Amino acid sequence: MLTRSDDLEILLSVVDSGGFSAAAEALDIQVAKVSRSVSKLETQLGVTLLNRTTRRIELTDEGRQFVDGVREGLRILQQTEEDIVARRELPKGRLRVDAASPFVLHQLVPLVAEFNKEYPDIELELTSNEGFVDLLEKRTDVAIRIGKLTDSTLHAKPLGKSLLFLVASPDYLAQRGYPKSVSDLGTHSLIGFVGAKVLNQWPLPGTPTIQPSMVSSNGETVRQLALAGNGIACMSGFMVKKDIEEGRLVPLLESDKLTTTGREQVNAVYYRSSSVARRITAFIEFIQPRLSL
Repeated sequence: MLTRSDDLEILLSVVDSGGFSAAAEALDIQVAKVSRSVSKLETQLGVTLLNRTTRRIELTDEGRQFVDGVREGLRILQQTEEDIVARRELPKGRLRVDAASPFVLHQLVPLVAEFNKEYPDIELELTSNEGFVDLLEKRTDVAIRIGKLTDSTLHAKPLGKSLLFLVASPDYLAQRGYPKSVSDLGTHSLIGFVGAKVLNQWPLPGTPTIQPSMVSSNGETVRQLALAGNGIACMSGFMVKKDIEEGRLVPLLESDKLTTTGREQVNAVYYRSSSVARRITAFIEFIQPRLSL
């Protein structure tokens, strides 16, 4: 039998997943049960929470206000429960961490085994998003963000700086030659990003926005394109320092490169009143000295 709390969790799942069927799949329950829970809440409240069409669902104004209140209420409930049961023991419970896929692959994955050994009761959940995620909407506890921060509602813990590098493979440079000045880039194949314009502003005098020959939304794909000899790319050191050290990629225009564009900043961000503060603190203090930025 579903409790009121179950109904609220189902409602949040419908909102977060974008539909009744998706929520049912995520929760491994029948669609009819999802529909009954939402209808039950609407009947109890006397308002319509969701406008339903054949293609999408949309929160009403009352629904949006109610969902925001539910999220905050569940957060307070979780925090209260954790405060009561907290003892002098290792942090435990689920910790949802989000970062761009290159950061997850090159920086976090190599640390997971050691982290699990040191904190066996923390259930680490890693997700990858190329853009900034809404921590509440995605139920993320801590996110690693690269570049300048603008959201003042989040607490930020600086993890360090990762310099940008203009790089190309030895094979590409053997065929096309080395650019000796910024102006020489106009004769080369440039690999850039689609979507975020700031990622195509290279750390060079005048902060030029390059016109890429090929683009990707994923940093790891850009790296692989560069490794395969497709052109020159601009990437963070946390992705390519090892490639440079081992000769797979060659740094270019180092004497012209700017090192204070703001894109070098690496921060862990989370809500100040987070109920998982002990797990977040344990995670950040563990990874910070082990990162290779």
